Amino acid sequence: MDIWEKLRILSDAAKYDAACTSSGVSRKGSGGLGNAVSYGICHSFAADGRCISLLKVLMSNACIGDCKYCQSRSSNDCERATFTPDELADLTISFYRRNYIEGLFLSSGIVKSPDYTTEMMIRALSKLRNVYGFRGYIHAKAIPGVSPLLVERLGLLVDRMSVNIELPSQKSLKLLAPNKSKTDILRPMGLISTRIAENTTDLVRYRHAPKFAPAGQSTQMIVGATDESDRDILLLSSSLYDRPTMKRVYYSGFIPVNPYDKRLPALDKAPLVRENRLYQADWLMRFYGFRAEEIADEQTPRLDLDIDPKLAWALRHPEFFPVDVNRADYEALLRVPGVGVKSARLIVSSRRYRTLTMQSLRQIGVVMKKAQYFITCSELPVR
Repeated sequence: MDIWEKLRILSDAAKYDAACTSSGVSRKGSGGLGNAVSYGICHSFAADGRCISLLKVLMSNACIGDCKYCQSRSSNDCERATFTPDELADLTISFYRRNYIEGLFLSSGIVKSPDYTTEMMIRALSKLRNVYGFRGYIHAKAIPGVSPLLVERLGLLVDRMSVNIELPSQKSLKLLAPNKSKTDILRPMGLISTRIAENTTDLVRYRHAPKFAPAGQSTQMIVGATDESDRDILLLSSSLYDRPTMKRVYYSGFIPVNPYDKRLPALDKAPLVRENRLYQADWLMRFYGFRAEEIADEQTPRLDLDIDPKLAWALRHPEFFPVDVNRADYEALLRVPGVGVKSARLIVSSRRYRTLTMQSLRQIGVVMKKAQYFITCSELPVR
């Protein structure tokens, strides 16, 4: 099998991994090829307006695991391919030199063992960094169950690392991913967190200390493969965000690639609306000061698919409204449907100099179509 046939198979197999976005890292080129200065991934846009892209590929889709939801599961009859470390490094650098890509997103099935697979990834990335002098963005997946020493070596070569949780509970893992355990997944996540924290201290003391995964880590959960509620998923995400190194939790709607397995739900398509509502809820937790318990409480453990989570919360808590935009604090303004983070800040700063009206709120960027039912101002009396 030639390298282009391998690329076709392994780039297609990588499409199910959603956990790759803006790096937020600053790894400037210093005599080598490329740099990674706060730009995004996979046809995203840089702060300076550039559209950039990554080579998103697996090291191998041969896997000893038999995760029931995965296209690359060992019991599937599908085309298998594996890059050698030299092939992957040469392919990446040739694509970069042709201006096709500006970085690499690398994951893999488990070949022989987690350590064996990680060693192949390290050899490929070492050649990229040390032989070709590549300074572009690299995001690599840590394989569950890998040894701490290999986590350390991998983290010194990449900008971001991630370990996919995949399923929200040990019960679900036992049902659909019998080769994985919660401990195997959480241990490397903890190692990455600890090492990043130590590296931050090292960089304060020693300016030229090597950087360990400077863009932090991320993870991904599959939505809809098991019967966990949105509340269960959000509570787990909230606990992950308590780690300062966890930058993003991604939610991937379950895609029925193995419909013959009766342990999987019989879906015609991925639950994209539910996936979207979880991302909206995640945004509320990260930027709006909402707690997971508020967004999906015990009475409503599943998010409403017809309206966004913020509006759903507002409708469940009429006692909180109306909010006086000329007097309310910043945290209260963030809870008003139609008011975003930027518009809430502008409201707080603008009302020092004038009384806010409906027109001024529109100019600020408030979505009055929603907000008018939850606020008061000089033209909107208390309802």
